Amino acid sequence: MTTVEAPPRSRTARPPKPRPGPTRYVAAAVIAAITYWAASETTGIGLVPQLSEVFVDGLSERTGQIVSDIFNPAFEDAPATGGPFLETLSMAVLGTLMGCFLALLVAFGSSLVTAGGLKRYRFTKGLMSLLRSVPDVLWALLFVAAIGTGALSGVLALVLFNIGVVAKLLSETIDAVDTKALEAADAAGAGLVQRARVAVFPQVLPNYLSFSLYAFELNVRASAILGIVGAGGIGVLLNLARNQFRYDRVSLIVVEIFVFVFLTELVSIALRRRLVR
Repeated sequence: MTTVEAPPRSRTARPPKPRPGPTRYVAAAVIAAITYWAASETTGIGLVPQLSEVFVDGLSERTGQIVSDIFNPAFEDAPATGGPFLETLSMAVLGTLMGCFLALLVAFGSSLVTAGGLKRYRFTKGLMSLLRSVPDVLWALLFVAAIGTGALSGVLALVLFNIGVVAKLLSETIDAVDTKALEAADAAGAGLVQRARVAVFPQVLPNYLSFSLYAFELNVRASAILGIVGAGGIGVLLNLARNQFRYDRVSLIVVEIFVFVFLTELVSIALRRRLVR
């Protein structure tokens, strides 16, 4: 019995790697030019030797004293920071609760699934974008100018900032819900509010709680900064220590903020992992 051997496969040569075009070099040159322009506009200097001269001339004996104070925090003043820290925590809690509740309402109006009309959708979407585009520090400055210094200005600033952030995340989650529950609600004759409460809210509840915890993390950080502009909390004490050139107290407050935010973030991450399972 004879066997027919298959003809040997012809080995084709691998095509040569295409040579890089000039586009990448032009892009690199444009990025370098923009970087150089941004550095010269912000610092007023454009050359590396000039930059090094500025840093060398800026160093003084006072700089060494500041560095020494920073690395020697005044831990003996820690009891005096307890009250401002509680105020910062209360600002974060109130800002999260009020802001996330209002964000839930805005999110339902910012999704075509639950808005109930194109005009309502566009209005709520624009409102959400406006709230999100203004930084929390600017909101705090506006409220401080309007109602005066204190924790209330900080809480209101956090509320508006949280509405923009949480509503944005939640509205995108609402857009991706399972439509079968919506069809069942429509078939049962559910109204707009009933449809959102029965068919949509149970699906997005784990993500909503996760976003709220994330907002609380942001608020703990932000509330410590808002005090610098007069919105209450530990930031007021931080700004006072900075104005008095007590950098050992500044270092103490920074260490306390870091530890507090780090522990809060660990707890928040653990809770969010349990929620999204």
